[in-house]
Amino acid sequence: MAPGFPETGMAEGLLHLIYEVALNPEHLPALADLWERCLDAGPALDPADLAGHLARARRFLDQLPPLAPGDDGRLPLDAVSRAAAFLSDGIARIFDCNGAATAAFGISADVPLAALPFDPVDVVTLSETIRRVARRSESAGTLRLRPQGGGTPIVLRISPVDRREGRPMALVVSAAPVWPDGFDVLLQDTLALTRAEVEIVRGLVLGLPVREIAAARGRSVDTVRTQMRSILSKTETHSQSGLVRMVLGLMDLAGTAHPGELSLARRRGQLEDLPTRSLILPDGRRLEWLEWGDPAGTPLVYMHGDFGLVRWPAPAERAARASGLRAIAPIRAGYGGSDPHAPDADLTRAVALDVAALLDHLGVSRTAVLTIGGDLRFAVGLSRIRPRLVSDIIAGAPELPRLPVERWRRLLDRTVRQSMPMLSFIIHAAFVQARRSGKEDFLLIGAGGCAADRAALRDPDLRDAMLHGSAVCLGGSVLAHDAFARARLDASRDWKPDLAACQVPILLIHGAEDPIAPPVLVAEVAASLASARVETIPACGRLLPVAQWDLLIDRIKSASTFNLG
Repeated sequence: MAPGFPETGMAEGLLHLIYEVALNPEHLPALADLWERCLDAGPALDPADLAGHLARARRFLDQLPPLAPGDDGRLPLDAVSRAAAFLSDGIARIFDCNGAATAAFGISADVPLAALPFDPVDVVTLSETIRRVARRSESAGTLRLRPQGGGTPIVLRISPVDRREGRPMALVVSAAPVWPDGFDVLLQDTLALTRAEVEIVRGLVLGLPVREIAAARGRSVDTVRTQMRSILSKTETHSQSGLVRMVLGLMDLAGTAHPGELSLARRRGQLEDLPTRSLILPDGRRLEWLEWGDPAGTPLVYMHGDFGLVRWPAPAERAARASGLRAIAPIRAGYGGSDPHAPDADLTRAVALDVAALLDHLGVSRTAVLTIGGDLRFAVGLSRIRPRLVSDIIAGAPELPRLPVERWRRLLDRTVRQSMPMLSFIIHAAFVQARRSGKEDFLLIGAGGCAADRAALRDPDLRDAMLHGSAVCLGGSVLAHDAFARARLDASRDWKPDLAACQVPILLIHGAEDPIAPPVLVAEVAASLASARVETIPACGRLLPVAQWDLLIDRIKSASTFNLG
């Protein structure tokens, strides 16, 4: 296939998985595995070979709907009214079916799978697919089966069903011969096809041979074949089967709802409702921020990290007020309703300038800064452009320059150097999947997933703060994947000279079980920094900044800003 790939089979597999992920982000781990193998097999991949496919795949991702709370995306049998559907374990019999299946296939509950009116070989394939999907060896499947006696192939979609007891089951739904309302427009807009080309694609999906498509359109076979070549070129697919597979996946998107609006109102627990405030910056961009604690208290700038953890646990926010602490949490550009920076902006400097403008607007002339993860570099940047503004930096669970990192971050950092379009796609898909299936596992994986963090999430206040606060990153219509990807690119540079030159006292406070910044490596980095000291907290991981809020408030109160007055 394309030059630059380590091997043809790997390249074709990569392109196949890119589109699989675009239609179902649950396939992202498989794509990550193969992409890592491609990076290992170097010397290098040609980014131009991927860019067009990745751009198209990201458009598909944008059309995937979020799932409603508590919805796992699988339709129960009684909810399928306009398509033939049945339940089966794939072993021998049909557990149950709806009326449409009885009418279309002549089946009823408790009949063998062999009663289905398909070619016997296809029934075997269907049975095997049902078993794999029901047992979660595959997340879902789509088959095109041939009816006995000929005719248009039938498209079946197989999805797993949650059952508390009994055999694992799968739901099988017939997709043919329905062509969803508005699907022609979706194909025209997404794939840049003409109306005539859409009609040809429709015929292929419905299983019609080229000769019948040509006859139906009053065109010659040669004309239709010429149009087919144009379609394959536009879609960057290489065969009719590849084109049909892509379009069948797109069918799942037709008629879906759009995300709801972002809301930072309280959802559960004891978190107070906080108004989202905004400021129009000198360059015309909007910057949002939150505040809690004592409005007349000593200011503290809180930087929320790449995952947008913009809230503290409810007891911590109450303790801030009792401690005379005014927490100011800028919502970074590209998160929440804050407008993104210009594409060519230096991110570290741009974030620092935004925070400085906000503090000037609020009349804050001196403040400590609390950071999460990689936001330490933004605090260092703020101290560099405004040396008198920052009194102290308390870096919770810091991500330090050039530290070895766990697998996911290592993969992202390698991807930064190889292909920014692939980095953007991987992060985009991960964010879409998190929004569809739940943020908790996504946040844990992003934090390294250590046992201490999993234990910490049993605290309902901490869990509420994480899931609620991260709405500026993953919530409603907000999907901050571009801002996240840009932050990973910025973090990949060597900013150790900036850290070494920082004149502000820095406290690096981290967990003994931190998988991203292990104690020995943090100590090695800190030893070369004149202004830094380290505090290691036992039985803690990456969630230390929200899990150990009482300890952090104590350290903040010891900062020089508090001691001035």
